[in-house]
Amino acid sequence: MKTNWLLLLLGALLCWMIVDTVSNRPLPAVSFQSDTADCWTGAGLNQVPVDAEGEEIRYGRELITNTAYYLGPKGKIAHSSNGMNCQNCHLEAGCKPWGNNYGAVAATYPKYRERSGHIESIEKRINDCFERSLNGKALDSLSKEMRAMVAYIKWIGKEIPKGKKPKGSGIMDLPKMNRPADAVQGQVLYTNHCTRCHGTNGEGQLQPDGITYLYPPLWGEHSYNTGAGLYRISRLAGFVKNNMPNPTNYHTCILTNEQAWDIAAFINSQPRPSMNIASDWPDISRKPFDHPFGPYKDGLTETQHKYGPWPKTK
Repeated sequence: MKTNWLLLLLGALLCWMIVDTVSNRPLPAVSFQSDTADCWTGAGLNQVPVDAEGEEIRYGRELITNTAYYLGPKGKIAHSSNGMNCQNCHLEAGCKPWGNNYGAVAATYPKYRERSGHIESIEKRINDCFERSLNGKALDSLSKEMRAMVAYIKWIGKEIPKGKKPKGSGIMDLPKMNRPADAVQGQVLYTNHCTRCHGTNGEGQLQPDGITYLYPPLWGEHSYNTGAGLYRISRLAGFVKNNMPNPTNYHTCILTNEQAWDIAAFINSQPRPSMNIASDWPDISRKPFDHPFGPYKDGLTETQHKYGPWPKTK
């Protein structure tokens, strides 16, 4: 009898969960969910207010998802970037958990950044992306386009308390390996998992309009330059682990941590545009463990800083 009652209770719970899913009400957390189930996810386009403020926010989102159409080499407004879109590195318009999203931007900027040695605004952070990841030119901070992108980034992060960084924001930090990241093995993994979208030579795939990329180039003249954040392989490895091959997410990872490190090593071993970063990291003791350019305080070589193995930190 007790068994029958238990079965009835489980059946009722299952039916309730199905009905609740259909009605789009949030389900309670259950014990088998991962500890990342409460990651921040940005609001969707249909949640943007329908007013003058919403119009600016929508334009900002459009610029992030279709940057090249407006600001690329053939852009209808200006020619400020290499043809990639902001969304190529900040997935789902900067809303995807662990997809290099904007979850913590509004809450933490303005902030001091050790890379520049200055307090930076959101505008400066956006222009860093234009000059580094998009290998282009900075935008006028007062331009309509800059104001719209700032409005969008502030809007999607408006619920985050000031100074807080929600779980799932930015890129996940992967555990360091006890060996160097292996670019040779990374090439094998790249061939098996990445070429169908990004091409054998990392050239990416253009949309039929020939203006924007469906899948971005990972190296070569149209990719991010040596000053970009993703040129640090810890950043690229964390990005790859939780998002690639597309449409992977942090619940359905295909690659192991070590495979992600190796793929990142291969990609960042390929030629790409260079950037003068002589003014970066004025306090060289604060450089990240995988910053690929010296000088350093610790005596390790550029090769070890770029590929490891890195000293473990407590």
